[in-house]
Amino acid sequence: MALRATVSLELIQRQPHHTVRGMTRIHETFQRLKAQEETALIAYITAGDPDLETTQALLCCLAGEGADIIELGVPFSDPMADGITIQHAFERALKHPFSLGKIFNLVKDARKKIATPIILFSYYNPFYQYGLKRLCADARAAGVDGLLIVDLPPEEAEELKSETVASDLDLIFLLAPTSTEERIQRVAATASGFIYYVSVTGVTGAREELADMVDKNVARIRRYTSLPIGVGFGISRPDQIRALSPYVDAVIVGSAIIKVIEEHRETSALIDAVGKFVKSLKDATRSEFSAAPAE
Repeated sequence: MALRATVSLELIQRQPHHTVRGMTRIHETFQRLKAQEETALIAYITAGDPDLETTQALLCCLAGEGADIIELGVPFSDPMADGITIQHAFERALKHPFSLGKIFNLVKDARKKIATPIILFSYYNPFYQYGLKRLCADARAAGVDGLLIVDLPPEEAEELKSETVASDLDLIFLLAPTSTEERIQRVAATASGFIYYVSVTGVTGAREELADMVDKNVARIRRYTSLPIGVGFGISRPDQIRALSPYVDAVIVGSAIIKVIEEHRETSALIDAVGKFVKSLKDATRSEFSAAPAE
């Protein structure tokens, strides 16, 4: 009990802009959905896939069809944590002139039409090369709400954490089925916005079956944090969302959406196809929660 109390105190001390004020768009979104007894749908797309103009249309489409939070992938040449679907999306995006500045302009333009929270999802290298102070200031000015860096452990995030606090950005971290109690505590003390629980080991990608023990592992994480917990990696169908909803605050869908983009990227049906798929996923979060399985 003393350990848990220490973690909670550290969380308050290190995250005053989120824990005390609690005014970020991500926080407000989770509060609203909790009041509605509704699971958040977090939808991922890659910036520049198939091009930046289409990405802006997709951002508006995702928001319009019910995505509660959008993860916008920043293409990187060595996406070691991502499966083949997202790797191909990065490859397609990197065929075009690309820069973080262009992505910030994209978000700034999208902000004229949508208020949905947007998280930049990438690897540390492109953010570090841009400059962390400049990154956070420009991201905030553009209308970005948070950062998720898949290869940055909390032990090495102190400098970035300082800059995200200064810019009032949420900093999201990953936990996995193999995470130790010590790692869970450290992430709980450093993260803000929500915690991303990776439901399977390995790389991203849609899967037919989700890993067992999601409910028990999520409950283990909740012992150390009051932050919302989102589950991703492998979620691709409404029935999976309905099965997970009793245990989690958010479901995260990426590769399955990218597959729809890949299949329709050279047709005029692209936006409609993505919209219909995302609506089917969001409708599942609004369904009556499935009963937890019997012990």
